[in-house]
Amino acid sequence: MRQLERLIDDVAVLGQFLRGMPRSNSHAERLQAFYAPQADRYDAFRDRLLPGRRELIELLRPAPGARIVEVGAGTGRNLAYFGAAIPSFSSVELVDLCPALLERARMRAVGRPNVRVVEADAVSYRPALPVDCVYFSFALTMIPDWRAALANAVDMLRPGGQLGVVDFYVTPPPPSQRPTRDSALSRWFWRSWFAHDGVHLNAEHLPALCCLLPIHQVIEGRTPIPYLPGLRAPYFVFVNRSRLTRADRKKSACPSPAS
Repeated sequence: MRQLERLIDDVAVLGQFLRGMPRSNSHAERLQAFYAPQADRYDAFRDRLLPGRRELIELLRPAPGARIVEVGAGTGRNLAYFGAAIPSFSSVELVDLCPALLERARMRAVGRPNVRVVEADAVSYRPALPVDCVYFSFALTMIPDWRAALANAVDMLRPGGQLGVVDFYVTPPPPSQRPTRDSALSRWFWRSWFAHDGVHLNAEHLPALCCLLPIHQVIEGRTPIPYLPGLRAPYFVFVNRSRLTRADRKKSACPSPAS
């Protein structure tokens, strides 16, 4: 019976995937239209689709007393990866633009006085105080002005703070300073397949992160796609190990990334 119920839920989610992300209205309205019908089933399906989240949290390792911001937090599912450490943090802010997903996040925040759910734009939101850790979990690919979102996230950090990102991506075409692991066909397929649902894989995301924050750790891998045997989508996990000052970033030789 449980397997049948999960199959029914998966069919509903897959049906929404097939319909795709609306192309009209504002970004916030598109998110709401796409995710509201599947919000109750969101986590169960994506637990099998989204890899690397536990690894990201383990690499960040926020210390007791840390102030944490998750950008694009959705339903707040990633709280679970912090486990029993959550009460030790000074604050955890879950920021997203989609009311339907934030409703689920608020349910997760019940009984956690240091967890705050915020409906806000990743490009403009600022916490009241500098924070120790900012991370994006499968959110960067859904933010139209991702460069501004990254710059805003870095500016939230206190000196020595950490930025973490886990997301799908494609490797850049040759010639490139980073290894090219995807063929032209693979890059086209994954970008087209994900874009139908408003997820925009970008070969510039990881190089931009590595240039912006040169002291870092990166894990790259591929993950199976539910109900599509043989297909494995590329993803990366990025965590910086040192933070540039604002003056250093202005002097950086990083090229302007393509959107």
